[in-house]
Amino acid sequence: MFSSMIQNLLSSSGKSSAMQRAVQMNNYVNNLNAEWTPVEKKTQGQETVPSNIQPFDSVLKSSAKTKFGDLLTNPATRVNASLYTNTAQGATAPNEKISTREQIRGLVSRAAKKHGVDEKLVNALIKQESGFNPNAKSRVGAMGLMQLMPATAKGLGVTNPMDPEQNVEGGVKYLKSMLNRYNGNVILALAAYNAGPGAVDKYDGVPPYKETQNYVRSILANYL
Repeated sequence: MFSSMIQNLLSSSGKSSAMQRAVQMNNYVNNLNAEWTPVEKKTQGQETVPSNIQPFDSVLKSSAKTKFGDLLTNPATRVNASLYTNTAQGATAPNEKISTREQIRGLVSRAAKKHGVDEKLVNALIKQESGFNPNAKSRVGAMGLMQLMPATAKGLGVTNPMDPEQNVEGGVKYLKSMLNRYNGNVILALAAYNAGPGAVDKYDGVPPYKETQNYVRSILANYL
């Protein structure tokens, strides 16, 4: 950059001329420095982070607020749709098979709160009736988690007894009606759920059926 300036300085004769050339060179360099964009100093060992790059924690927080459902309607965004489900939290898609104990307990919790029945009692009854198997069927035709008979299910408004949600809703509703009928007496309500209220009324208590007596005893053991 300074080759011509330096050569003129070297070829100049006399001290006065050399000093003039040195002053000229100094002024030229100072003018160049004034035109350059100053570079910010950085601490040794650290790199300057461009202002347009967000810290990772900020990116993480903003992504937590993202409505991922919008990705499917945004043509500019490419996303694997198989990773997306429009099922609301806590709800079950219509065609999704309910099979886990946790899912069943969720259905029981909602139905029990709705009808004012002890959730623990309902779970103990389901354990006895079907062992938490939503596909259970008895030899006499009882179906689902709470083993609803076809006529009973129809009277409760259950259109599909094999649907876990409908089955639990209908079963809890029926259990509540038995509790109301016998003034909250859990033993008589359970006996009526198994043998029918007619049998309980006939014997004015738990019928002398071995199956019903064992049924009541087993549920109470898991409930109390």
